[in-house]
Amino acid sequence: MQFGFTTTTFRNIKDVEKIVEIAVDAGIDCIEWGADFHVKDVETAKHVKKLCDDAKIGISSYGSYYRVGSCDENKWKEICEISSAMGARAVRVWLGSADSEKTDEVTYKRLVEDAKSMCSVASEYGLIVCPECHDHTYNNNTDAFLKIRNDVASENFRTYFQSRYKKKAYDLDRIERTLPYIENVHISYSELAREQFPKYDPSYINALLDKLIEVGFDGNILLEYTYIFSYMGIPSCMKKDIMKLKEKMVGTK
Repeated sequence: MQFGFTTTTFRNIKDVEKIVEIAVDAGIDCIEWGADFHVKDVETAKHVKKLCDDAKIGISSYGSYYRVGSCDENKWKEICEISSAMGARAVRVWLGSADSEKTDEVTYKRLVEDAKSMCSVASEYGLIVCPECHDHTYNNNTDAFLKIRNDVASENFRTYFQSRYKKKAYDLDRIERTLPYIENVHISYSELAREQFPKYDPSYINALLDKLIEVGFDGNILLEYTYIFSYMGIPSCMKKDIMKLKEKMVGTK
């Protein structure tokens, strides 16, 4: 199991060298670099790879924000080239632009065919395609993901796990049923506070972590701050939360 953070956590910091310095200070294992602010081309990808290699920090994934169903072969190939240049293992994408319940059959077939094509291209670069687990995409519930994974039928089509911190029984069931396909887990203390306001339940994340321990999850756990916190970018808070995660999951202080 490895621990890291997404660079969206520090949207106010444009300097990639500074982000690596923060990572070293926090004692993390890996970084998910994002296409939204920090890595937009192959040249930058090669640069962050060298920075991470020198710091002995892995690169778990590339947060591309590409939407499955766009059917933009040239753009997807460019994303794969960037991901490969930085040495990422997986590419995070969005699975369409509507909840599964609102996705008609024509749109669904488009998602499946595009995902198949994307996985085929990604396999040439040794990459895994991972839709983010999120509302307003087809990957908004467990059954929907299991259905499309079966229909895409590509070994390099996996998923993230990411809670909205509102339905604990659902989250625990999702971890249980999708465990073989979970590549990365996003944990967000800031989103917990936002989504649950004003009924804040700090034990919610611990319940998810307990479940991950129970089922033997051994992938990456990535800390991700969202909304206004990501623009504030407070390294000390992130460092403290990484320490909490490590202590919880592997007993390391």
